[in-house]
Amino acid sequence: MLGEADLGVEYRPLILNPADPDDERALAGLRSTPHIEFNDLRGLLAAEFGRLNDPPETTEGPADDRWVYYPWRRSVLVLPGPQTFRAVRLDRNRYKLTRAEQDRLRTLTVGVVGQSVGHGIAYTLAQEGACGALRLADYDELELSNLNRVPATLFDIGVNKAIVTARRIAELDPYIPVDVRGGGLDAYSVDEFFEELHIVVEECDSLDIKLLVREAARRRRLPLIMETSDRGLLDVERFDLEPDRPPFHGLLGDVAADQLRDLSTRDKAPYVVGLLGAHDLSARMAGSLVEVGETLNSWPQLGGDVVLGAASVATAVRRIGLGRPLRSGRVRLDIDQALDTLTDPDLDTDGPSADIEADPAPATPLERILECAQRAPSGGNIQPWTLHTTGYEIHITLDPRYTTALDIGYRGSAVAVGAALYNARVAAAACDRLGPYELIEATDPPLTAILRPGTGTDPVLAADYPAALSRETNRRIGHGGRIPDSVLSGLAAAAAAEGAQLRAVIDSAALRAMAEVLAESDRVRYLTPQLHSEMFAEMRRPGDDLTDGIDTRSLELAADERAALQIGRRADVMAQLHSWSAGAALGDYARDRVRSSSAVVAVTFRPEPGVRGGGLTDYANAGAAVQRVWIQAQRSGLAVQPMSPVFLFSQTRTELDALSPAYADRLSTLQGRFLEILEVPEQESVALVLRLSYAAAASVRSKRRPVPGGELRG
Repeated sequence: MLGEADLGVEYRPLILNPADPDDERALAGLRSTPHIEFNDLRGLLAAEFGRLNDPPETTEGPADDRWVYYPWRRSVLVLPGPQTFRAVRLDRNRYKLTRAEQDRLRTLTVGVVGQSVGHGIAYTLAQEGACGALRLADYDELELSNLNRVPATLFDIGVNKAIVTARRIAELDPYIPVDVRGGGLDAYSVDEFFEELHIVVEECDSLDIKLLVREAARRRRLPLIMETSDRGLLDVERFDLEPDRPPFHGLLGDVAADQLRDLSTRDKAPYVVGLLGAHDLSARMAGSLVEVGETLNSWPQLGGDVVLGAASVATAVRRIGLGRPLRSGRVRLDIDQALDTLTDPDLDTDGPSADIEADPAPATPLERILECAQRAPSGGNIQPWTLHTTGYEIHITLDPRYTTALDIGYRGSAVAVGAALYNARVAAAACDRLGPYELIEATDPPLTAILRPGTGTDPVLAADYPAALSRETNRRIGHGGRIPDSVLSGLAAAAAAEGAQLRAVIDSAALRAMAEVLAESDRVRYLTPQLHSEMFAEMRRPGDDLTDGIDTRSLELAADERAALQIGRRADVMAQLHSWSAGAALGDYARDRVRSSSAVVAVTFRPEPGVRGGGLTDYANAGAAVQRVWIQAQRSGLAVQPMSPVFLFSQTRTELDALSPAYADRLSTLQGRFLEILEVPEQESVALVLRLSYAAAASVRSKRRPVPGGELRG
């Protein structure tokens, strides 16, 4: 049987490895000692490890398990090794702290002087894994009056405060080395306390020790942090960056530590007021200082203020430890004052739609032609054209003011112009005003579609007129279901009627593969700053001008998707996800919709000979095919949603590099996979991708900018 002296110290657990003969003998002694409890936690912790998403790789196995004896508890816990233990204990830190950041913080040794406020700080640092080792100092023993702010218990009364803190940390994580200086600090011990420290936190009551600690920190060029539990006062003194900086920011002048020793409460008052600032103290704290020595034994501190202080100090330690900017100075994190500024939160305006007032019906043939052209689809509903009449002609002119980074070389705009021209032809046929048309590709403007109304008609085109006006984007989740071969043939025939081809994905495995490609493309769009900015610039909420852009109600968002969109708007969050190489969930919206689809189809075309990838007239002609396929799909009872992968209009690696420098390699891989799934031959280019599904009707149709007036001659 072992004696108490053999079983560890009063604040540090004894960590035993049964493979070591000495440790095995100590463990045998513990087993034979009466009233020592054994508790094996390995099974529970292994199960937790198995439930982790993205668990880290460890080099540990059963040989790394440890038996940890807590002498003050007379208990032994059996635990996995430190890597596995910390992987589970600190997993919920991610991604507020990444694993790499936790590894970096684990190299820090932090000293905490004073274990009333300091107890909460030291424990918080250990709890967060914000340091690798702690050194604690306090000469005082815990009293009942300390329990208003020290998270200890009645069983700790009479125990040195630093030991109380160390025991509590050991019961949280026995693998954190904690060193205790139960005699506190003085001029003879302060330098030894500072050896191998990286940061010091000062939370003692004695003014002379406060100054003594700062003088030592300045000699050793260590950063010092202090929290004062009144209005969240936090002081940072970066002696590591400013070794000549005066202690206390110079608030006490040139006073020496021996001048502050053994002062009475009355004599301390000028220094305390000088440090805290008479005008900045809370009224209750200032009034309490008047009562110290009269109706109060000492100044008051509240547990909530101490907890707030622990959080602010831990945040400062993380900043210093991770090399993030933190200057010397003072700040107040006044919760009580902040509560005076409560405001109503912003309401979610992306919810279910309300009825949208219908536009007045056009009266003249020209108005019907222009209105139908304006109803054509375009990426982000930006309507990248201007409509105007010149004598005997209707011009649909590509307007570069409305383009975005995704619209590489105006190719997406050209598709939209082609769709608008098709709609104009359809309306002209329905009004018996059909005539010839042409596409003119130039420099300024890049592309112009011209329709010269005449007196002709075309029953096939005219039949599309009502459908062109009612065409809509439907982003609802689909119900699945196979599309009949006859419907797919009809879609292919619609594309062929405008000189294009249709490539379709209908197999469930191929649809799942396509879902992953399009989801990853969306992730890249979110994480590329310019693309992210432009994406949300296109979105419109109720109350905005809805005549262009995407009405957020048309996104058909479920409650969780609306919440995700609110987070997705934030550029700072996207930058953080980019830095972590994370954000897979950013593609969930596309992933879920494609997986629920019946098909994904691409309208493709073969460019004119000698024009690699196709010119703008090629894309415009394919735009007419896109519109014709879309109308045919809706006529067949299908819901249609265009899908615009980031790489859609890219023809070269140089264009991908310009589009998203950080993700060009990824986009190149995705583009190759996309074309492979669709089985698009090398000699064909893709004009647009449509998701087809069986779904309920869309709740909102996008509006359009007003069309110009005018009069046609002839």
